[in-house]
Amino acid sequence: MVRPFQWRNKKTMSVIPAPTKPLVKLDFLRMMMISREGDRREGILLRQSKGWFQVSGMGHEAIGAMAHALRPDDWLFPYYRDRGLMMARGMSSYELALAYLAKRDSSSGGRQMPGHYSSRELNVGSVCTPTGGGLIPAAGVGWAMKLDGKDSVVVATVGDAAMRQGEFFEAWAFAVQEKLPVIFCIEDNKYGISTPTAHFMALNIPGIIAEDYVVKCDGRRPELVLQTTLEAVGKARRGDGPTLIWFDLDRLSSHTSSDDHRVYRDLDDIAEMADRDPIKLLRDELIESGELTMEQFEKMQEEIITLVDEEYRKAELAEDPKAEEVEDHCWGTPDRPEKPPIEAGPQTMVDAINKVFHKAVESDPDVVFFGEDIEDPKGGVFKLTEGLSANFPKQVFNSPLAEATVIGVAVGMAMYGKKPVFELQFVDFMAPAWNQIMTNISTTRWRSFGHWKTPMCIYAPYGAYLPGGSLWHSQANEAYLAHTPGIKLAIPSTPEDAAGLFWTAMHSDDPCFILVPKHIFRKRVDVKSIEPLGFGKAKVVREGSDVTIATYGNTLELAHEAADKLAGEVSIEVIDLRSIVPLDIETLTASVEKTGRLVVIQEDTKTCGFGQNVISEMVSDADRFSLFLASPQLVSRGDVHIGYNPIYEYAALPSVEEVVAAVRVTME
Repeated sequence: MVRPFQWRNKKTMSVIPAPTKPLVKLDFLRMMMISREGDRREGILLRQSKGWFQVSGMGHEAIGAMAHALRPDDWLFPYYRDRGLMMARGMSSYELALAYLAKRDSSSGGRQMPGHYSSRELNVGSVCTPTGGGLIPAAGVGWAMKLDGKDSVVVATVGDAAMRQGEFFEAWAFAVQEKLPVIFCIEDNKYGISTPTAHFMALNIPGIIAEDYVVKCDGRRPELVLQTTLEAVGKARRGDGPTLIWFDLDRLSSHTSSDDHRVYRDLDDIAEMADRDPIKLLRDELIESGELTMEQFEKMQEEIITLVDEEYRKAELAEDPKAEEVEDHCWGTPDRPEKPPIEAGPQTMVDAINKVFHKAVESDPDVVFFGEDIEDPKGGVFKLTEGLSANFPKQVFNSPLAEATVIGVAVGMAMYGKKPVFELQFVDFMAPAWNQIMTNISTTRWRSFGHWKTPMCIYAPYGAYLPGGSLWHSQANEAYLAHTPGIKLAIPSTPEDAAGLFWTAMHSDDPCFILVPKHIFRKRVDVKSIEPLGFGKAKVVREGSDVTIATYGNTLELAHEAADKLAGEVSIEVIDLRSIVPLDIETLTASVEKTGRLVVIQEDTKTCGFGQNVISEMVSDADRFSLFLASPQLVSRGDVHIGYNPIYEYAALPSVEEVVAAVRVTME
């Protein structure tokens, strides 16, 4: 029987919509007990050396009542203590057992730690370990829902310690700004591993979060959890914006299996917490109301022990991951490049990109642009998006000055099914967004065993050879992105190549970064032929027979100037790599087979730069190594920053003279 609740707002006495599925307290108690027994079973298995790590949800189980307020089309971005919430959403104990034992059929294919939940079918976004990393993507999903005119909602949960992450505040600010249908939940168990959080937790510091948005709830009692959630869900579905639910509860266990809370917590405090155990509280309530007896509870507990034991034994026998599949799901379906929608004739890279952008938003309502100053009348600081917002105001939006927001929102929108084409105003400002790039863009497909993906096009002006930029507007730092698995990366040097790469990126199944070299992107050239261009295809732009110069972006000019200077002395073949990841090693090999010599030019710093990778790839293979008549040479910026005074800038950057000297070294 369903216990009779009065679903009313305590302040206004207005009727609150009934839960999506009734909260039958006896059934909910059973679910919490199964969750708890799973935690206990994993602890036993760990001590038996069956498994490597365990994170417990003990004390957080009552949060699962939130699921009773949600529809199938609602989304969840949980954190690692939400075992009860995941079971209430629809995950089985067997699925959690597969995850604990890192089996091939688990939600991550054995690639994630236990507690890192994921389910495409249940709209549960894949959990990342960096705390709070799912909050901005949750806001991105909420924004996509709002743009589509849906009344779905997003629930995002974190622990109290994670609330001090900068990304929490970026996500919260964006949700309030846009009145997004997002419910942020702080599961306040008073500890960040061993550190008491009362002094740090933002909700304990007056004035940081507007109190009108905050609702505090006893997170140990499922009916209160549900009622609070129903109010927040109703508010979100009406379009009235986000709510921050502050759940007061206890972490009844150590932080993880690698921790022992008896070292830093008072033993009397640990004993007192047991009296606030949500399972004990609900059990006692049901016994007092006559709906349960202690004998029935003990019998149910015995049945659950047997059930969970069977499920974990079954999971132990499940298939393990296959070593040969370790690289599977780094990439999506192969790109199918098409001819970009530009015409032949004189134009700049900026012109060509702008034309492609217009065609993209015109042809697909799911394409969304987002970035700093990209709306008209500014149209981007370099006019890349000029005219877009004037013609397509529902698809083109200015972002706040918050790069983590830009990239994190792209993650959520891509997971939802939108097609983000987002701008970083300069690639130099990539650092504030690095957590989202490395944590979510790079890993989501791989860590979810292909169930989730984040296809998007992120672009940024790039590079120096343009005096006055100084440290933060002149960097060429492609190596950071190239080093990060799961990201495609290109640096075009002509209008037609820029158009082709952007058109492919905007239709790709993968996250694609395109860096646009500032020194040459306003150079007007006569485009004579336009062909489809995908990632991973270099181009021989100058034929030669003695030395191969491989480069990309701004430094392509240096290659041509050096070749002109050495005309009559050395015949130089110039290759524009265009694509950094993937790298076209075949075109390079064919050229070196002809010339026997290689010079690589890069604008980035020398140590661990991509040019070193090119040389390493060429000499690490025995067949390719045998082609060389001389040691390959790298011409690079030194390990130094770009200064504001042009004297500093050009002293740091590769020069034509350095390229000429490197070529002559290979000819000795």
